[in-house]
Parts: sequence; C-alpha cells; structure tokens
Amino acid sequence: MNRRQVLRLGGAALVATASAGCSSEGGSEDVKQVSMTDDFGFDPKRFTVSAGTRVKWTNDSDVGHTVTAYDGQISSEEAYFASGEFDSEKGARNNVSGGLIASGETYEHTFEVTGMYEYVCIPHESSGMTGTVVVK
Repeated sequence: MNRRQVLRLGGAALVATASAGCSSEGGSEDVKQVSMTDDFGFDPKRFTVSAGTRVKWTNDSDVGHTVTAYDGQISSEEAYFASGEFDSEKGARNNVSGGLIASGETYEHTFEVTGMYEYVCIPHESSGMTGTVVVK
C-alpha cells in the first residue's frame, strides 16, 4: 500500500468517525423536534422523552410564539424554561415580546429531571396553544 492509499483510507476513517456523533440516533444527545403551527398549536402537543433529551421548538408559522413553562409544573430540580430565558412564568408574562420566537426561529431546552412539564404560548393561550412534555 502506498502513502496516497494510506492517506485516503485514513481520511475516510476520520470522516466516518467525525460524522458518527452527528446522527440523532445513537448519538450522545437525543433531540425531539416540536413545531409551532399556523393553527396556534404545538405539534406534537404531548410527547414523552427520556431524561437528558433536548427539545427543539421551531416556529413554522407566520406569527410569533412563545414557549413558557407553567411555574407550578416545574420540579424543583429542573431548570425553569421559557423562550426569552426568563426565570419565571411571571417574568415571561410581564415581557411577552421579549420571549417571542419569530417565524423560522427556534428555542431549545434539555430536560434533565423526570416528571410532567406543561407549557404555553402566552399570546395564544386563549386559543388553546399549550403543550406537555413527559420526561421518563
């Protein structure tokens, strides 16, 4: 085997190794995708993930949305989550525009503690735009 063949094989092995962790299957961190829709909903509305899963909400609609946890639904061990990085539901409600996720933008949170977490899009709460994450 000549030097060029060794380099080619070594490069292929390096690419295979580097890309192995990029897959959402079998990678060190799972990601659950949630869409915020034009009909004022989260899709899926309710889902179950394992502890350590990152949830990524994407605004697939033409209007701004928020992702805001209900204060009473957070385990004392889990970090509060809200677009706009607020540390409480009251803070998010007092500055709704600060938490708006524009069309095409995303918000992410990694759930570390088992439990059930309910959340809302504040501007569209009266339209029923709520969701639930069950972490096992």
